[in-house]
Amino acid sequence: MNVIITGGSRGIGRAMVLKTAAAGHGCAFTYVANKNAAEETLALAREVNPKVKIKYYPMELKEPDQVEKTIETMIDDFEDITAVINNAAIVRNNAAAMMSNAEWDEVIATDLSGPFYVIRSLLMHFLSNHKGKIVNISSLAQAGCSGQINYAASKSGLIGMTQTLAKEYGAKGITANVVTVGYVPTDMTKDHLSESLHKFWLQHCPAKKVGSAEDIANLVNFLISEEANFINGEVIRVSGGLTYAP
Repeated sequence: MNVIITGGSRGIGRAMVLKTAAAGHGCAFTYVANKNAAEETLALAREVNPKVKIKYYPMELKEPDQVEKTIETMIDDFEDITAVINNAAIVRNNAAAMMSNAEWDEVIATDLSGPFYVIRSLLMHFLSNHKGKIVNISSLAQAGCSGQINYAASKSGLIGMTQTLAKEYGAKGITANVVTVGYVPTDMTKDHLSESLHKFWLQHCPAKKVGSAEDIANLVNFLISEEANFINGEVIRVSGGLTYAP
């Protein structure tokens, strides 16, 4: 099995790359600007399993032509792609009344249109193989989150996109599912989420703890496996029991 993971250079994406390598799967992962982080992820993956093929590719999700060309290169390099995990995302936080056109457009282009471009570029490959696994990474913000109307809209949109794919292509051996992520400390959450949210999480989450990148990677690894062939169109929450964001 060979897997594409967007945003694999750090955080949850890096955990997914390492889990994929540990499972013995080849992995093509993307990054935008931080090549050093991509190199570090590659080195860690090779430590986990030096026998599997791991490569990284620069890719800007909001550029459809670049996405298509990069996916074509990945297919050429790996010959066969079995699964794709749309993990990469950005945030541009602001109150709705103050949000600029650029803040709205950039998040929607990257977090919603980007996964669509990736999936569209892979569908004919999956159809020709009569199989494929699509996993889109969403967030508790999908049900609304103060200060993140752009991000919430993109993560909610992923659900409609995924469930449409499940209906259109389930009979063709292609499954599509959403993993809804709760609070997981990463570089992105450290830079863009407040200390008050961390306290809110510990107070209200039934598990009384934050999640880990490995928690997400473990579920995703199952969803792209043969054991998950009959799971299609589902939205699976990994949040310690908390069902909403403030």
